[in-house]
Amino acid sequence: MAEYRRQSGTPTSIAHLAGEVGGRARGDAVVESVTADSRAVRPGDLFAALPGAHVHGARFAAAAAERGAGAVMTDSEGVALVEGLGIPLLVVDSPASALGRAAAAILGEPASQLDAYAITGTNGKTTTAYMLDSILAALGRRSGLIGTVEIRLADTVVPARLTTPMPDELQSYLAFHARAGGTDVVMEASSHALAQRRTDPVRFSVAGFANLTQDHLDFHSSMEEYYRAKASLFTPERCRHAVVNVDGRWGRRLLAEAAGRLPGTVAALAVEGPCGDLPDGVVGWTVTRTGGPDFTLESADGRRFATSTSLPGRFNVANAALASAMALTAGYAPDDLARALPDGVSPVVPGRMETISDRPRVVVDFAHNTGALVEAMRALRPSTAGRLIVLTGSAGQRDAGKRPAMGEAVATHADLVYITDDDPHDEDPAAIRREVIAGALGHGTPVVEIANRAEAIARCIREAENGDTILLAGRGHETVQEVAGVPVELDDRAEARRALRTRAVEEMRA
Repeated sequence: MAEYRRQSGTPTSIAHLAGEVGGRARGDAVVESVTADSRAVRPGDLFAALPGAHVHGARFAAAAAERGAGAVMTDSEGVALVEGLGIPLLVVDSPASALGRAAAAILGEPASQLDAYAITGTNGKTTTAYMLDSILAALGRRSGLIGTVEIRLADTVVPARLTTPMPDELQSYLAFHARAGGTDVVMEASSHALAQRRTDPVRFSVAGFANLTQDHLDFHSSMEEYYRAKASLFTPERCRHAVVNVDGRWGRRLLAEAAGRLPGTVAALAVEGPCGDLPDGVVGWTVTRTGGPDFTLESADGRRFATSTSLPGRFNVANAALASAMALTAGYAPDDLARALPDGVSPVVPGRMETISDRPRVVVDFAHNTGALVEAMRALRPSTAGRLIVLTGSAGQRDAGKRPAMGEAVATHADLVYITDDDPHDEDPAAIRREVIAGALGHGTPVVEIANRAEAIARCIREAENGDTILLAGRGHETVQEVAGVPVELDDRAEARRALRTRAVEEMRA
């Protein structure tokens, strides 16, 4: 397994880059790589000094120059901060927008050497990405995966810091994957990344839309702005083909906008009912449930693909259907998929409806907004013999408006609720818990507040009956909790296993 290293490309003059990104060169230099992290600068790098929320990146240009940066790319504000360094400059209107284009130009446009797929949506991005990646692998492709849980390039795994990497990092990942023999890459495209143009200038072969529900309104000023960020993926500059889940109003609106605008196929996917009236030229795919984990995708033009998923819940049927429809839209035949997937679409997705034990059943999931919580509880309820117990919280410095709704959702659908801390960040954790609890009260469901998440997990497992189901919601695969700027090791899966071992010992002694 090759170790990942930031990739270098063909030596490129900043005068040439100025033409590529629409900037102006002051002085000249030849660079082979670009980074926006002054600490990662190598001799001869182009340092991208981006304006930040609190400080302009140009303030770190001196440190970058000391590390050997060959030139600095920045805006007019940044120029004023680096004038005295005597280093060649590439001046652009928007360094954030130019960063990906500069990196792609230096690295030889790596995305053009791959079939790239992107999934966006409030919920289901990670699971759908894993599903599509598994489909492509089964078809004999050498697929890469870039998302929330991990970055997997050929046979190399790189820890993921963001759902969608920064533009310079993304282009380096794509170059590494292509040079290692990769053929395809599947990415999660977050609304933050799309708004910040992190994926530019990648043009995806197929983009998929899963859903849109309230979340991230700490970053987006409204649901309309949130939608517009998602919809920006479905433009001719960013994708060729598209598959849009039309079960919700946002998806139906997106389909109407994308139809006739994209150069390739636009497909509608209906999981909960018929597609309805479709714009001219749109391909309609409808899901028919045949019981249990089995479902069939059927198109209006007569194509049919029958498969299944072992991941629980109708939302995972929707995820599997979206992944399958994206592969079909890319040009793979239903018969090819059927032969490649005899056991259905059932990859292991860390922290996504991940079962830790059976008696009691303990399930860890990333559900951290109202819609995802409701879907997870609905998925678990039919197979729960005893009580459905839910442990959750809400992150600090995030969309605070969703907290009471999350509390109401768990109190409405669960039999016992534990409210605990998620990632408080710099907020008062007790205040966050109060906001969630405010929505949970008044529904007749017992609510237990325990601040320490590990202690809360231990207690709910200790006091559960064998027939109960415990849903540990909100953190999924995450292994670090941030409290007042201090990282604390915390993995719901590890804490659950520890509590289960203790429970087993106590049962043996009883």
